[in-house]
Amino acid sequence: MLTKEDSECLAQKGISVEKLEEQLKRFRDGFPFLKVYRPAVLGDGIIHIEESDKSFYIDKWASYLNGKVNIVKFVPASGAASRMFKTLFEFLDLDNGVLFRESDLKFFDDIEKFAFFESLNDKCIEREGKGVLDLKKEGRYKAIVTNLLDSKGLNYGMLPKGLLLFHKYQNSFRTPFEEHLVEGALYAKNGEGVVNLHFTVSPEHLKLFQSICSLKLEEHSFAYGTKFNVDFSVQKSSTDTVAVDKDNHLFKINGSLVFRPGGHGALIENLNEIEADVIFIKNIDNVVPDSYKQPTIEYKTLLAGMLVVIQQQIFDYQRLLEETDPSVELINEMLDFCKTKLYVFSDEVDSYSKERKIAYLKRMFNRPIRVCGMVKNEGEPGGGPFLCMNQDGTRSLQILESSQFDKDDEEQHLILKKSAYFNPVDLVCAVKNYKGEKYDLRKFVDQNTGFISLKSKDGKELKALELPGLWNGAMSDWNTVFVEVPIETFNPVKVVNDLLRKEHQGR
Repeated sequence: MLTKEDSECLAQKGISVEKLEEQLKRFRDGFPFLKVYRPAVLGDGIIHIEESDKSFYIDKWASYLNGKVNIVKFVPASGAASRMFKTLFEFLDLDNGVLFRESDLKFFDDIEKFAFFESLNDKCIEREGKGVLDLKKEGRYKAIVTNLLDSKGLNYGMLPKGLLLFHKYQNSFRTPFEEHLVEGALYAKNGEGVVNLHFTVSPEHLKLFQSICSLKLEEHSFAYGTKFNVDFSVQKSSTDTVAVDKDNHLFKINGSLVFRPGGHGALIENLNEIEADVIFIKNIDNVVPDSYKQPTIEYKTLLAGMLVVIQQQIFDYQRLLEETDPSVELINEMLDFCKTKLYVFSDEVDSYSKERKIAYLKRMFNRPIRVCGMVKNEGEPGGGPFLCMNQDGTRSLQILESSQFDKDDEEQHLILKKSAYFNPVDLVCAVKNYKGEKYDLRKFVDQNTGFISLKSKDGKELKALELPGLWNGAMSDWNTVFVEVPIETFNPVKVVNDLLRKEHQGR
């Protein structure tokens, strides 16, 4: 039974009572597991672009950019970088502060290689009267870490990852935010010389992003001969999900409902509000210095070129379906395109009447399109590519997380283990139909692909509801193409010592 305070809280967040009831039902009933047929592999669900074909797709993208099109680079950049410094926070909790863990030894051995070293050194001199190297000689390691993470120091423990100094250049340093500006100038500049970027950020970090944006735009505009249009959005509070206890009763602290962010799947709302023809999606921390950018630029361009080619073919087919009485041969050609190019098919479609086949094709073509880069799995976390059964009886390509598999089903578990590729959040999306009308992306979400996780608050265990992931279930009903991309295009920074990899040190 909801109290008056509960109802007021829901209204303030923009969550209806009906939506709350749906969430509570999810906690009670759980989520069904998808039926997964097999992992997508090279030649069966994943395309390899031959060297001889690269110029074709590059030219297609260049021609597309010269038209009157709106391109946006969409970068999820929410949250603080605290997880990146998990081991250093743990180090501060050690009693003696002696270096013995491999990660700590690595951090201090190579501390001068970090792009933030000079800023940290200045902060240590200001607060401790000595620089980093002198403090290191004296064994005052905790003082160094404190000045890096603490709010009175550089505050890296609470700043957003997108605003940390990642890369060192000859006369400057760059944050991931700036690296995304540069990337945009190199593959997403339209025919008018404009690059549009959209960052989703946490409310508490919005002003920080806006501040560095105003400081850096002119510098990068001049360097790359382009105009940057940068805007920001925050995750809507209406996408938060209520927490429950182990018995699925509303979880409260001091009489107040507890809500949690719905995960990156909530960003489908932000993505849906972007006015664009093509949208690139890439995580904030997957950036490299200029000396390592070439593979990224090449393959972003190739993915975009392939998107243009596929979209044009779909648009041609849609016009024919709307404006003509297609022949049996043409219908079969379209069905073959769905099966062999889009990997969307039904075992029953051959038995359909002509009219039903046309209706089926119209439905299959009338969807947003995404071309997704896939890299060989070398132990990095990430969703994998699989062929799955959908609720409407069709099979299609999906990006799945391990949590979406029934671990008690030995056959499904073996399919998961056989996956050799994963998605590094490298997507190029087309979100308008052949008439130029924008899709309502919320209509293409599979609501059955969320999951429940165990969390805690104030020492009490709770259950949290995660919405269908942005590139997982939130894009379940999109037309999907998987393309192999080299591992060189995937260089995330999950922990601080990742910045010591050669890909982040430059040449």
